[in-house]
Amino acid sequence: MIKLMHVNNYVIDTSQFNPLLHDEVVEEFEERIAAYVGARYACAVQSATMAIFMCLLEKEKQTITIPSIIPPVVPNAIICAGHALEYRDDVGWVGHSYVLHDFGDYKVIDSAQQLDKKQFADQADDQDLMIFSFYPTKPVGSIDGGMIVSNDKEKIDRLKILTRYGMTQEKNSWERKIVFPGWKLYMNSIQAYVGLENFKKLESKMERVDEIREIYNAVFGLSNTSRHLYRLRVKSRDEVVKHLKEKGIQCGIHYKLVHEIGCYKSATTTHLPKSEVENQQTLSIPYHEQLTDDEIEAIVKEVQSVSRINVSR
Repeated sequence: MIKLMHVNNYVIDTSQFNPLLHDEVVEEFEERIAAYVGARYACAVQSATMAIFMCLLEKEKQTITIPSIIPPVVPNAIICAGHALEYRDDVGWVGHSYVLHDFGDYKVIDSAQQLDKKQFADQADDQDLMIFSFYPTKPVGSIDGGMIVSNDKEKIDRLKILTRYGMTQEKNSWERKIVFPGWKLYMNSIQAYVGLENFKKLESKMERVDEIREIYNAVFGLSNTSRHLYRLRVKSRDEVVKHLKEKGIQCGIHYKLVHEIGCYKSATTTHLPKSEVENQQTLSIPYHEQLTDDEIEAIVKEVQSVSRINVSR
């Protein structure tokens, strides 16, 4: 089977971490990611979903408008943080970052599917919060995990306290004080270790992914730019998925509509034509650094062999 995505495998000696749940490897990972994307400060958390939750938590209730073609964890985090939902007809964000919400004095940018050099410096202002994901299949994968970066030290310091059940951050645990209620949502040492090891491989990984994207773009006549997903629109998607599976090629659907899911419905959102087409036709093909030239050739051949394909985007 030609896999849709690749996940690296590691054997970990847990005795190197002291303590296991929050060793210095977490701080190293925070520093490395922040420096790479051009931010001064970072707060590593249990998951990017919880990062969204934390970034929205302390603001008064607002209506937050997001794409409907999106992972359902996003509206879930928004609702759990106490906000209302509306949806917009945006299908082009997938595989990239997007502004989750603009509070006026700062923005929350969801970059769970993109992690590029100097990205925060290029896309954000000093006071903004940018969220990255380390879900296993993301550009830098781990055993899940997320990170919030900013040049606003006060915001990051407060987030660190909130994600460590309201406790201050002195090096010695016995010197820490509980200053307000929080959550146990910090990243643990194992997550940080795997993320750091994969981060060391990011540049070579992206170099190969860029090569594959250029091959796909040339063959399919597209100009896709994502380094996370390579999506096509195909007619009779179920038929295409079945055909590719029979040929040993794994594919995925990124993503389905969420504004029609009962618990995520919005009273004001009705017809989203681009999203509804995407919901029926979108398909992701294998796209990762471990693909061989022969596998790429096979993928292209089988995609092209399926009749009634529409790869326009």
